[in-house]
Amino acid sequence: MAQESKSTIYAALAGNLAIALTKFGAAFWTGSAAMLSEAIHSTVDTGNQVLMLYGLRRSARPATPAHPFGYGLELYFWTFVVAILIFGLGAGVSIFEGIDKIRTPHPVENALVNYIVLGLSFLFEGASWLVAFRAFRAQNRSVDLLEAVQRSKDPTVFTVLLEDSAALIGLLIAGVGLACAEIFQLPRLDGVASVLIGLVLAGVAAFLAAECKGLMLGEAAAPAVRDGLRGIVARSPGVHGVNEVLTMHFGPRDVLAAISLDFDDTLPAEAAERTTSSIEREIKAAFPQVRRIFVEVQSHAGHLQALRETVPLSEGS
Repeated sequence: MAQESKSTIYAALAGNLAIALTKFGAAFWTGSAAMLSEAIHSTVDTGNQVLMLYGLRRSARPATPAHPFGYGLELYFWTFVVAILIFGLGAGVSIFEGIDKIRTPHPVENALVNYIVLGLSFLFEGASWLVAFRAFRAQNRSVDLLEAVQRSKDPTVFTVLLEDSAALIGLLIAGVGLACAEIFQLPRLDGVASVLIGLVLAGVAAFLAAECKGLMLGEAAAPAVRDGLRGIVARSPGVHGVNEVLTMHFGPRDVLAAISLDFDDTLPAEAAERTTSSIEREIKAAFPQVRRIFVEVQSHAGHLQALRETVPLSEGS
């Protein structure tokens, strides 16, 4: 899965770098604000892919005494930085350039160059989008696309998919804007297209930031995983009841599970230890992404009492 994520990012990186250079050349040659916005968009996407590769590398570092659960959450941090860059650089500059073109319009020269570049860019972006879509679908086969993005714990693949989707929409907007500006002899429409591209990027950035925020704060494992864990511990011999099953993602494929169990009071300590070891083995066999398992032995009444006595930090400080 990690290698698949890297392959998706490398494909997007190569495509965006070539497209960005071509768009910049076309923008300076023709003076199109929409094309300049698209060039900036592709440049930001190229930088984003570099940041995601850096995040993947940083998140793969082994655990240390200072970070006993590893560095998996760092991937979510760098993806959040990507969202900020899309909003600040991509959306901000596109909207600024568009407004400037609306205020001081000038005709687009050699429009045919822009159409050729936009057409080629659409083919390259479409190929990159297809790679990202296939990788994303391989991880999320049973739910619709929007729900899959919201459930996904691997930001690298869905970030590339969102970026490429925004790029394809932006190319369509730029093409329509250029055509309308030329047909109706209204250069301001080129600036309007640039503003619309910026708004699309702002929307993608906001959605991506919201998804990354949830991951950075520590999202639980998928409901199917949580139900599976509860089922395994509930049917284990000697377990009288399941008090609580808590999970948290420290990375796309790194889940922590904290389980509170009420064992039969007549169960010998040695048998409880064997059951605990058996639970851990069965969970890791069924759910390899659950890498750390902590089992607490506590009566149900004691567990409820502990919950009642828990005081939020804001009240106790």
